[in-house]
Amino acid sequence: MSFFVVEIALPVPLHRTFDYLPVQNDTQEHYLPGQRVRAEFGRQLLTGIVIGCKSSTEVPQNKLRALLERCDDAPLINEHSLALCRWLADYYHHSLGEVLEHMLPVMLRRGCSLSEANERIWRRIANVDTNPKLRGEKQIALWKKFQHSECWAHADMTAAGFALAQLKRLAELELIVEEEALPLPNIPAVDPVFHTLNAEQQAALHAIEPYLGRFKACLLEGVTGSGKTEVYLRLINQVLSKGQQALVLVPEIGLTPQTVQRFQERFNVPVALLHSGLNDRERLQGWRQVSEGKARILIGTRSAVFTPMPELGLIILDEEHDGSFKQQDGLRYSARDFALVRAHQSQVPIVLGSATPSLETLHNALTGRYLHLKLSQRAGKAKPPQMKLHSILHQPLTAGFAQPVLAAMQKHLENNKQVLVFINRRGFAPLIACRDCGWMAECRRCDARLTLHQYPPHLHCHHCDFQQGIPAHCPQCQSHKVEAVGQGTERIEEQLAQLFPQRPIRRVDRDTVRNKQAFDELFNEIHTGGSCILVGTQMLAKGHHFPDVTLVVILDSDAGLFSADFRGMEHSAQLIEQVSGRAGRADSPGQVWIQTLYADHPQLNLLIDSGYHALALSMLQERQLQQLPPYTHMALLRSECEDRIQTQQLLQQARAFIQDWLRQHAHDNAPVTLLGPFPAIMERRAGRFRYQLQLFCPGRVPLHQTLEALVQYLQQLKGFGKVRWNLDVDPLDTI
Repeated sequence: MSFFVVEIALPVPLHRTFDYLPVQNDTQEHYLPGQRVRAEFGRQLLTGIVIGCKSSTEVPQNKLRALLERCDDAPLINEHSLALCRWLADYYHHSLGEVLEHMLPVMLRRGCSLSEANERIWRRIANVDTNPKLRGEKQIALWKKFQHSECWAHADMTAAGFALAQLKRLAELELIVEEEALPLPNIPAVDPVFHTLNAEQQAALHAIEPYLGRFKACLLEGVTGSGKTEVYLRLINQVLSKGQQALVLVPEIGLTPQTVQRFQERFNVPVALLHSGLNDRERLQGWRQVSEGKARILIGTRSAVFTPMPELGLIILDEEHDGSFKQQDGLRYSARDFALVRAHQSQVPIVLGSATPSLETLHNALTGRYLHLKLSQRAGKAKPPQMKLHSILHQPLTAGFAQPVLAAMQKHLENNKQVLVFINRRGFAPLIACRDCGWMAECRRCDARLTLHQYPPHLHCHHCDFQQGIPAHCPQCQSHKVEAVGQGTERIEEQLAQLFPQRPIRRVDRDTVRNKQAFDELFNEIHTGGSCILVGTQMLAKGHHFPDVTLVVILDSDAGLFSADFRGMEHSAQLIEQVSGRAGRADSPGQVWIQTLYADHPQLNLLIDSGYHALALSMLQERQLQQLPPYTHMALLRSECEDRIQTQQLLQQARAFIQDWLRQHAHDNAPVTLLGPFPAIMERRAGRFRYQLQLFCPGRVPLHQTLEALVQYLQQLKGFGKVRWNLDVDPLDTI
């Protein structure tokens, strides 16, 4: 047997692959790129991915370790996915092994077999029109179930109230058989209802259809309630008719249930789900259903973009502007950008939908890189809501509400409609303070104040999760005049219950909606209709359809107007527009009242008077003058450590290295500009000081050449073992 070593990628931060000896008695033909293997790495036992085999290695043979196990006979990651991972590792300057890890669900990363996804199922073997001699209503009802669908998971049968004895009775009659197999999503028996498209929807559909079967990036910019989802459904219907699969990405888990419901009402095909609300086994099942081609539609959040789809025909990315599509730790990838690359590699169209597209996406559409399609009117009889800025400067407030706003709320509630009150701050109050000495409760580990929560009563840091009890008196002057300052969703809920005692109040935030079941129950209550007040954070803003909401009240709308982040106004405008879009989505007209201290703010008025698109064009002009993204490319090097000096010194050395490297590799036409190092806006977080160094360059290639050299330098830099650093390419925020 000729000598060879197996080259594998391991999920470690080192930017290299590793050579191992094969498992005893294995030949080179046993190892194919994309297979999983188990290997010892230091004192760890890791799952690696085979990259290839080679006949020589730079590692001395006596220091080579042998692989412990070959987990698969065939690759789980095909060559196309491997190529995508290499691109991702190069673009984000990340370890290939850690990138490949994202391609697999957690159980496969641990070395589990594919069969771990199998469940006990019952499959119909008799013809549908068989008339067996069944006893009792339960057995008859059970057989009807199998007439509608060939396979049922045992757990679904017991959950539906059927007993094992009844299942075994059908098995004795050779109607069904028990098996171990991958469960498939139930296919509801539906009679699809196709809504009539308006002229703009029809034009958008006709514009995208010619690109089915080849790559094209399309921006579907439609006002809230304009029927973007109906366009998605029509496109998916065409893709399914060709025997292909569709990938639908949504920003939040909260959007998944209602999206699934709409898809199940339209298509008689298995629809798989992948999101953080599933357990590890459910994720493996969804991954297999899609990668084996058994599920035809995949709906998921950010990480679903990595799932193999052998017959991919279309990618849809809804609410493309949403920051949830950007990973903020580890591999800091953008699911939107990766989806574009994947669509290009697969030669399929990708539709980016939003009422408030990001400035990068809008710029690409305006310059002709993307097909730009607009839906300017709401679907059906719904009309855009009437928006009103209401100044609260020097005005008396009742429980944080202006009197005209309370009067408007009362009017809509009396008409048996729902009112949505939006404040993007959970908890009871953003801080507690002493009225005598001015002391404020601050986090011990962050440059942030502690938020007061009443349910249960405690002080909570929303940045590092530090919690403590509520002091009975001021720890500084011993005064008992310690008061809650400001408002959060809990306080608004309590005050509205006093102002409108006859109306139910529904609070929607991270504290009331902790899991999928709680979310579904709460939204089912809302959709039953009837007069009520919804109070919530941005969880209420993202794509939800509340047909009975006719009034939206936005409190504390000024938070993003003067942000230190250059994207602050963009994000604030998107949030205002998205929240406003919840009003008047059915036949009844909607109203939006925005309370503000800055009613004369020019950009806020431009948003109200002319809409998001006009404001976006204005912001693009500002970005061009300041040479900020999308008119330049940006990367952010962050460092953090409990020692402020070391945190700063690492970035100072990084800056010195970059300057020296640039002198040797001058890019006259695309110079790299450095800004910093300087402290982050919140300098100390979770007990660690945070600094950042910003890099800008008009050209993407010279920027990435610089970053590649920088990463190699930092990985070899000695003396900063306690300092964590990370590189964020195309950062979404600089705070």
